[in-house]
Amino acid sequence: MLELFEKRDIPMRISISRLGRLKSIRLTPAWIASLLLACTTASAQPLRVAGNFPANHSSSLAMAQLKLDVEKASSGELQVEVFPAMQLGSAQDNVDQVRNGKLFMTWISTAYLSRTVPELSVLSIPFLFTDRQVAFKAVDGKVGAMLKDKFAANGLLPLGFMELGPRQLTNSQRPIRSITDLKGLKVRLQPDEIHIATFQALGANPVKMDIKEVYGALQTGALDAQENPFAVIRDRNFYQVQKYLTNTSHFFDFIVLVANKQRFEALKAEQQKVIQNAVLKAVIAQRTAAAAEDIGAIVDLANRGMKFEPVRPSFRADMRKATESIIDSVRQKAGAELVQATLDAAAK
Repeated sequence: MLELFEKRDIPMRISISRLGRLKSIRLTPAWIASLLLACTTASAQPLRVAGNFPANHSSSLAMAQLKLDVEKASSGELQVEVFPAMQLGSAQDNVDQVRNGKLFMTWISTAYLSRTVPELSVLSIPFLFTDRQVAFKAVDGKVGAMLKDKFAANGLLPLGFMELGPRQLTNSQRPIRSITDLKGLKVRLQPDEIHIATFQALGANPVKMDIKEVYGALQTGALDAQENPFAVIRDRNFYQVQKYLTNTSHFFDFIVLVANKQRFEALKAEQQKVIQNAVLKAVIAQRTAAAAEDIGAIVDLANRGMKFEPVRPSFRADMRKATESIIDSVRQKAGAELVQATLDAAAK
């Protein structure tokens, strides 16, 4: 409590300076109520949460609801400050801020966490999850439990997995109907070694780039292509600078809600439960919204002029074969046991 007042030194000074006058104040019900409100506000713990997704993205909307749920369930004892759309820096900045405790939590694509938690690469095995429900069972079950230990070793605590979704390819050059059509394409990717290696195996020319730079690079021709879920392609207006859309579904991507482990465990048990309940509600709502958006976005993109080229089974089989060796790279980063558990979960 002393530390709290040290951070709020102005209210403390005001209280001390008025202490002598309080003896002469009649403690009416209204005065008592205002005093209790002031005490509640002073004791509230601000939890800063930041992400790089746009404010209208389903994950950002879920976090806005999480804020309301936490504050209501804790009767204002916990205050949540949510900063979407890279307001507090890039995705990597947010990871670093959570690790050093400046942020309580971030919600972020697994690709930006794989530098810190290399074992997350198991979720980036190409063509691993063909069904979102199977993907969720993996991260909600044994695979997620095994990954939790890896997060803990880095001072992090994963609280839940939202859906970013199947990643699809867009480009400005040509329809993508075979592996030959991928040759030499300058494709923007997230900063994940497994993602990069996958597109190298497919014959493309992968380029790591922050999402905020991608539209301009596509517009100028510095990039030929990019890959993202349908809803992200639409919401970031990539259809304005890309002509062709292909449902490659090469990765199924997750958004991880990850907190600073020490700060979370420093909370009272009932406060931890409030946050966990709010996270569970947010994850369920976001997954439902993301699935609906995935369907709606492809229709929107077609209506906005993109030429959709569905992947034929033979083409998908060729891509799987070309990227088979990626699993060996993942084993080196994540360990054979975790890789096998993930493959087993995906096969169910």
